[in-house]
Amino acid sequence: MKAKADMNCVGKTFCAFVLLTVAVTMVTMGSQARNSTGSDTEPRQENNSSAGRKQDSWSTQSPNLANANIRVSKIAGSSVNLTCGDVSRVDLILVIWKIRPSTGNHCTLAYRTDLNKTDRRNCSERMDWKSSPETDSALQIRQVRLTDEGRYSCETSNSVGTFNQTYTLTVLVPPEVNLTCHRNGTAVCQAAAGKPAAQISWDPNGDPRTELDNHTDGTVTVLSIYSPKETSITCLVSHPAWNMSQSKECPSDNGNMFLQYLAISAGLLGILFILALIFLCKVHRGRIWYKSKIPETAPTHNVQDSNEQQELEPYASYVQKENVIYNTVYEVTVTEDLPPRLQSVT
Repeated sequence: MKAKADMNCVGKTFCAFVLLTVAVTMVTMGSQARNSTGSDTEPRQENNSSAGRKQDSWSTQSPNLANANIRVSKIAGSSVNLTCGDVSRVDLILVIWKIRPSTGNHCTLAYRTDLNKTDRRNCSERMDWKSSPETDSALQIRQVRLTDEGRYSCETSNSVGTFNQTYTLTVLVPPEVNLTCHRNGTAVCQAAAGKPAAQISWDPNGDPRTELDNHTDGTVTVLSIYSPKETSITCLVSHPAWNMSQSKECPSDNGNMFLQYLAISAGLLGILFILALIFLCKVHRGRIWYKSKIPETAPTHNVQDSNEQQELEPYASYVQKENVIYNTVYEVTVTEDLPPRLQSVT
C-alpha cells in the first residue's frame, strides 16, 4: 500500500511538472510571436537604377554615330557580343578588331573580303567571331574574366571610307555577403571580393564603422561593424551586379531565450524521469525480496503445527480409549436392563 501511494505521488508530481513546462513554453512562444509581429519588417528589395541602366547596356546596341565610345558592363563568367556598328556590308573591304585589355597582351582579329581571309594574333580562344566574318563582323567574348577589361575597337573600311566603333568593357564581380551577430550586440556585415566595392547600409540607421580591403585582382572586401541599441537589425548590401539589394538579418534574443527555456525544461524532465525510474526499480526490487522471503517463513508455521499435533496425539488417543471403555460399560448396562427375550436378540 505504501509503495502504491508513493507511485501515485510520483505520477501526480510528474504530470504537474509536464503541465508547468507546457505552460511556460506556450507563454514564451506567445511573447515571441507578439514581439515578432510588432518589430519584424518585411525584407527590403531596393531597385538599383544604375544597375538597371547598365544591364540595358549589356545588350549592345548599334550606335547612330561613327567613332562613338560605348561603355559595357558584364558580370564575370557570362558572355558578351560586340558589334561594329551600323555599317553597310556593301563594298566592305576590311574588318579589324583591336583589343587592348588593361592587363595582358594586345590582340587583333582581321578579315579581308577581297581575299576572303582571316587573321588572328595573340587572341584568347574565348575571343572570336560571333558566327562567320563573311556574314557577321561581331565579336564574341565567352566567360568574361577580370583580365578582359579594356578597350575594344572595330575598324571597318569600304568604298565610302573608314569607320571606328569603340567599347570600354568593365567586368563586375558580385560580392559574397556574410553577417555575423555577436552576443554583445555587435553585428559585422561583410561583402567579400566584389568589384566594384559594395555599398552597405543598416536598418535601423546608425553610425557603423566601415573598413575596406583592396585585393590584387581589383576586387574589394567591405566590412561594416555596427553596434546598435536595438536587438533586431538588418544589413542591406547593394552592388551594380544586382538588380536589387540583398539583406541579412540578425535575429532577436527572443528565439535564443525560447531555446534556453526549452533546453532547461527538457533537462528537468530528464532528471525527473531518471529519479522516477530509480524509484520504480527500488519498488520492484522490494517486491521481489518480499516474495522471496515468504517460502522461508512458511516452514516455521508447519513445524509449529506438527509440534502441536504431536502434543495433541496422546490426548486424542486417551480420549479415544476412554470412549471405548465408556461404550463397553454402556452396552453392558443396557443389556442388563432389557427383558430376557430382548437380551437373546441382542
